[in-house]
Amino acid sequence: MDSGVSWEPKSLALEADGNRLEAVWIGPRPEDAPTLVFLHEGLGCVEMWHEWPSRVAKKTGMGALVYSRKGYGGSNPITPPRPLDYMSEEGKVVLPEVLDAAGIREAVLVGHSDGASIAILHAASVRSKPRLRGIVLLAPHVFCEDISVASIEKARQAYVEGDLRAKLARYHGDRVDGAFWGWNRAWLDPEFRQWNIEDALPHITVPTMVIQGAADPYGTTKQVDAIERG
Repeated sequence: MDSGVSWEPKSLALEADGNRLEAVWIGPRPEDAPTLVFLHEGLGCVEMWHEWPSRVAKKTGMGALVYSRKGYGGSNPITPPRPLDYMSEEGKVVLPEVLDAAGIREAVLVGHSDGASIAILHAASVRSKPRLRGIVLLAPHVFCEDISVASIEKARQAYVEGDLRAKLARYHGDRVDGAFWGWNRAWLDPEFRQWNIEDALPHITVPTMVIQGAADPYGTTKQVDAIERG
């Protein structure tokens, strides 16, 4: 490993799908090592990963790209509602442009919640391309569970009546309403109860790690079972 490599995040100018995206780079450049690409959850952004991407990059000796999807963090804002297939768009259309724009040659996707579902959809759509080396799925969703809907309804209440909006505004600034309602209204749309991406699973040909917390209020090990079957 090059002892001169910096493990501190450095801002990166990134544009994809016609949007300017907030992004940071950590560690070796793409020509020197594979790259971990961090895909945040439904209310996340670059800053909400905190120091974890730097720790993982340094531990593995790999580079890391961490970016905020449009509507989040310091990326271009959106006007809700998001389309109910927004994760498919992110995985199949936007993420390939992100990887191209960053010059990534070998990628391991590390996705959390919505980000994990986006990683699944991307992996299933690029099986003929050699750039993708593996995916790590943290609390992934491949179908909509009752527990998810119940917890997202509680989040709506906390946003409207509690302090959740103020907490999220520290990370999303004046984009906070678009970030929250774009996610929340999509998941609480009655039609979203039919959302299911299990048909993508048989098309994944890269090594896959799945991690699911037993006490996660947004999903259960049924998601892991479905991915294993698929």
